[in-house]
Amino acid sequence: MRKPRDFDSELKALADKARQLKERRVRQLGELVAATGADTLDTDLLAGALLDAVAMKDAATKEVWRKRGAAFFHGKARKPAPGTQRQPSGTLPLDGGTASA
Repeated sequence: MRKPRDFDSELKALADKARQLKERRVRQLGELVAATGADTLDTDLLAGALLDAVAMKDAATKEVWRKRGAAFFHGKARKPAPGTQRQPSGTLPLDGGTASA
């Protein structure tokens, strides 16, 4: 005779595994932000840039971004993108007193 399966423990194990995977993904995204130098950006600016990237329809631009990302992960471009020098918290770069959009 076959031993009955304990569905409750299997569901709990799956839920624990899903939680661990989600935590790992969030941690890796944070590490990616720091590794690229994007942690120097204001949170609102970073969120806006990511939202624009998600909404981007231009396949050529996405392909350029994909290639730059692949080069970053293959060690060819481990430097942060130009213009991401550290600014003191809460300050804006000096640009002649004008705000750029």
